[in-house]
Amino acid sequence: MDPLTQAVLAGASPEVLAAAPVPDRYVAAHLRVEDVEMFASTEDKDVRRSLRVGEVPMPELAPDEVLVAVMASSINYNTVWSAMFEPLPSFSFLRRFGATGGFARRHDQPYQVVGSDGAGVVVRVGVGVRHWQIGDHVVVSPACVDDQEPATHGDGMMGTEQRAWGFETNFGGLAHYTVVRATQLLPKPAHLTWEEAASVTLCAGTAYRMLVSRQGAAMKQGDIVLVWGATGGLGAYAVQMVRNGGGIPVGVVSSPEKAELLRRLGCDIVVDREELGLGGAGNGPEETIAAGKRLGRIIRERAGGDPHIVFDYVGRATFGLSVFLVRRGGIVVTCGSSTGYQHQYDNRYLWMNLKRVIGSHVANLQENAECIRLFDLGHLSPALSRCYPLAEVGEAARLVQTNAHIGKVGVLCLAPEPGLGVTDRAARERIGEQRLNPLRQSTLSVAS
Repeated sequence: MDPLTQAVLAGASPEVLAAAPVPDRYVAAHLRVEDVEMFASTEDKDVRRSLRVGEVPMPELAPDEVLVAVMASSINYNTVWSAMFEPLPSFSFLRRFGATGGFARRHDQPYQVVGSDGAGVVVRVGVGVRHWQIGDHVVVSPACVDDQEPATHGDGMMGTEQRAWGFETNFGGLAHYTVVRATQLLPKPAHLTWEEAASVTLCAGTAYRMLVSRQGAAMKQGDIVLVWGATGGLGAYAVQMVRNGGGIPVGVVSSPEKAELLRRLGCDIVVDREELGLGGAGNGPEETIAAGKRLGRIIRERAGGDPHIVFDYVGRATFGLSVFLVRRGGIVVTCGSSTGYQHQYDNRYLWMNLKRVIGSHVANLQENAECIRLFDLGHLSPALSRCYPLAEVGEAARLVQTNAHIGKVGVLCLAPEPGLGVTDRAARERIGEQRLNPLRQSTLSVAS
């Protein structure tokens, strides 16, 4: 083990961390460009085949960047997309980024270190970094923005050079070390463990922008909010935010087991889509309207009205229903399409009822800071359900790929075991272990 890693694991002082040499190579979950065609003739694009764990070269640090020793990370669906090389290989993102020149050239490599979540310890800072010091405990926002673009200063997500770290960039968080811009960092909530903190920024920040931010649906007290995939990473945070903000969450799940887990998050109105006969992506217009009427009746009976907001990241399988179900003048807010990007819906229900569709993507740093504050206050809880070591990252990603997970699936990187990283025990005891880990008791099996 190299001296810097030893110092990090020993909880060494900033002075000791600064004196330890940065290793030339580090262990990371990564993809290789020569594997891009490996699924060309197979129906099951099993990400366990494409995700490799091994050493990669340590990149040079740019003046505005920070080197973080990653204690824990987590799986997001963008890692699954990368590892499936769909809808196109993410190496194309690296080539385009590298073509912008300067330090961006480092990202265009025959390998890509993936992962868009992370919590860890700052071990080096670039010469232009002002607000972070060696030894700081941080979480990483996945939005990598260009602070020299005018649009970035209105909303970081509106800049044309905004990229998703570890998906559209290299050197992501599923690794022992990561290189990020200083504008991606926020202080780690002191009462959370490394793996809990690493399950927060991408999904919770995304849900915050979608529901709470003025850039999204700007939810208000009393709003009925329909949440598709309510026990997924995004959905579990959405349900908490609706409840915390005085709204009425309506969660849709795919099994009785997930329904019970959803109730632990405080969702009183839970609908099992299988019992309703809600079909998938192949539904035609008549089936969509019939299913929408059934679900609409249930929501009106239990919540007292039609949804003001529909939270949809599922995509093709649900989007037509979302447009149909949201009330007159209501909002469908969407951030992804895990079941397919090509959506079909009846536009009459949109235009004649003055409904709106809002596209949302990740969160800017201010939105993520506001979201992290809610965790600091104990108003939101991590949606972590289970944790894997980095060596088993393929199994963790497979769980998400096959939708056999709930909440967030964590990955221990440098942290040798779960439960480490808490520096405010009093706050943790005040909030309580059960409240901090509402999904950790899950008994859902790992996909084979």
